[in-house]
Amino acid sequence: MVLQHKCPDCGADMKYDADTRLLLCPSCGKTQKIDLMKDALNTNDKEEGEHSHQPEAAADDIDEVYGDYEEFEEQSTYGTYNDNDTQHYVCNNCGAELITDADTTATTCSYCGSPMILGDRLSGKMAPAKVIPFTISKERAEQAFKKWCKHGLVTPKDFARADRIKSITGVYVPFWLYNINGRGEAVANATKVRHYSSGDYDVTETRHYKVYRKVSLNFDDIPVDASEKMPDDMMDKLEPYTYSDLTQFNTPYLSGYIAEKYNYTDKELFPRVKEKTHSYLEEYIRKTITGYTSVTISERNYDAKQKNATYTLLPVWMLSYNYKGKDYLFAMNGQTGKVVGKPPICKKKAALWWSGITAGAFLIAHLLVTVIGGGLL
Repeated sequence: MVLQHKCPDCGADMKYDADTRLLLCPSCGKTQKIDLMKDALNTNDKEEGEHSHQPEAAADDIDEVYGDYEEFEEQSTYGTYNDNDTQHYVCNNCGAELITDADTTATTCSYCGSPMILGDRLSGKMAPAKVIPFTISKERAEQAFKKWCKHGLVTPKDFARADRIKSITGVYVPFWLYNINGRGEAVANATKVRHYSSGDYDVTETRHYKVYRKVSLNFDDIPVDASEKMPDDMMDKLEPYTYSDLTQFNTPYLSGYIAEKYNYTDKELFPRVKEKTHSYLEEYIRKTITGYTSVTISERNYDAKQKNATYTLLPVWMLSYNYKGKDYLFAMNGQTGKVVGKPPICKKKAALWWSGITAGAFLIAHLLVTVIGGGLL
């Protein structure tokens, strides 16, 4: 089943416009509000909630909060889909036959360019529960990327000047958004150092402390990408997203973009989100240990429990940039404009930059020696 949203006035294919956040007809200019449209796949409405990466404050009596992990019943807002073969679809406009792999859920016709939403891969339980729509158009994405290129301290000059964008593709990447309860205990070795003068002596006094922390925290909307095609490190670096824009999934948001289904279930990706949760717990614990000169966590015991995971599509611009015969891959957050990727490095600029850092450090060290030496005299 191929879905193509037609303009009610002229019959042309409508596309989602990131600038206005409306469905736009490029032929006659008519617009439609997506949130007022009935989803062609009859996606069930789900309860809206508040979304935040910040942990909820721990209760005063931590033992009451701890309780038993059995109190949490794992929930997943997702379905099951098994189809490893390529499939054939026919464009409703030109009749061309399109062959796609098993992961594609939205694309464009290779012949006439019409947006094509593959409804049978989004129907029933397989439909994503949530989506953050694109807020940055293709034109703005190109401009933002070129501006980002110019800020590279050690990139070649002509890398920023030349227009070598090979391709730019808007992709809705499948993610799981986890609601997690994280619990942990940590022991830290801390010191307080005091310097003072006593007669003819400069005295350094160091006191050692043993610090213990035990916490139970709830984290909302921890994202983990579920696509085997997307580099995990690149997708992680695109964070954060602004979850106030998270909305109920509706097929018109996909019109004119590429979209894919998840390759991994929330259970398969739980080790990754558990690792993220452990780092959040340690970061939170470190922030509670204040007033010391140094803090070193010597013992830690962290755990995490999934409360819920929601199948969500997040917007990403994928850019391929050709420089001197080599392709470089970059990704841009389709909501915030954040760019990640590794540009080429100019060895001469890198050497000058490093020599400048070294010279600066040497100068500071020399000044310190001069000041200390002068004080001793």
